[in-house]
Amino acid sequence: RLCDVHAAVFKGSIEEIHREVRPEETPGHPVYTMKQENRALEKLIRSRILPHTEALESGEVTESLELLARDLEELAEIDAHYSRKENLLFPYMEKYDITAPPKVMWGVDDEIRDEIRDASEKVKNYDGDSATLAETIRAVATRVEEMIFKEENILFPMVLDIFTVDEWAQVAESSGEFGYTLITPETGWEPGVTGPAVDREFEDELSHEGYVRLDTGVLSVEEINGLLNTLPLDMTFVDKDGVVKYFSQGKDRVFARPKTIIGREVHNCHPPSSVHIVEKIVEDLKAGRKDHEDFWIRMGEKFVYIRYFAVRDYDGKFLGILEVTQDIASIQELSGEKRLLDEE
Repeated sequence: RLCDVHAAVFKGSIEEIHREVRPEETPGHPVYTMKQENRALEKLIRSRILPHTEALESGEVTESLELLARDLEELAEIDAHYSRKENLLFPYMEKYDITAPPKVMWGVDDEIRDEIRDASEKVKNYDGDSATLAETIRAVATRVEEMIFKEENILFPMVLDIFTVDEWAQVAESSGEFGYTLITPETGWEPGVTGPAVDREFEDELSHEGYVRLDTGVLSVEEINGLLNTLPLDMTFVDKDGVVKYFSQGKDRVFARPKTIIGREVHNCHPPSSVHIVEKIVEDLKAGRKDHEDFWIRMGEKFVYIRYFAVRDYDGKFLGILEVTQDIASIQELSGEKRLLDEE
């Protein structure tokens, strides 16, 4: 009986000693980072935004407005947190047929973004109604804290239960592209032995002839060809030896490109009067003195933008030159914003 008593007394401590540290508790894991951001958001709300809102109501208007403007600007950094969630977690959830929660949560995220912008505008254009402004700011703070609760009690447990190590590794690798909210993420998490391949859904496709695996996806040759020919610009690629290897065939080409240029040396594709310019461009890009060279010319109603880019691999090895040509006359005429679809 005493042995059983001792076991019962120390049960919790023994379990704690032998409990494996979960990945999400390790600095650097995406969920760890998102929880750290949530703690920073809570601190911003509780130690600054709410006290400054109370000060505004108590009559300290000028100083409080300045502080709240700064507070809400920092709160708007939540966009990075939400963007990582929406663009990195939600796609994997959809692969597991979890579609409803992401859609609902994304909609609420957008509402919170809009409410933060609205509160910021009201602070900048203060109309003297401190009570209404305070109510607006408190409502935003409440929405943010409610989302934190939903993430940590619904979203994170759900994804931690289903994502593979490889998927978390991919999330971690891609996170920097979207940035972080109020913190500099810690490092230390090592994915370790990987599980199923991240692109496991594409493995069958990869086994079939005609598919090409790229750094950020898998496409068929037909899809690649269609994609490149749909871009609203002309592309021509010249390899490291100066030989023309490819050009796109969009429907509105700026310059004619016959298939007979494939395999020709690039300096033979230009009139003698401009060969020296072409050779200078190639020399500068190949030597690394420049990464690109730009030109723009008027051709009737067209305003043509011509750009030459050095193409290099991850190690900086020169692979060739990409020429990109586009009529930007219609782009120059754009003004204001367009957020709605055109009616049929």
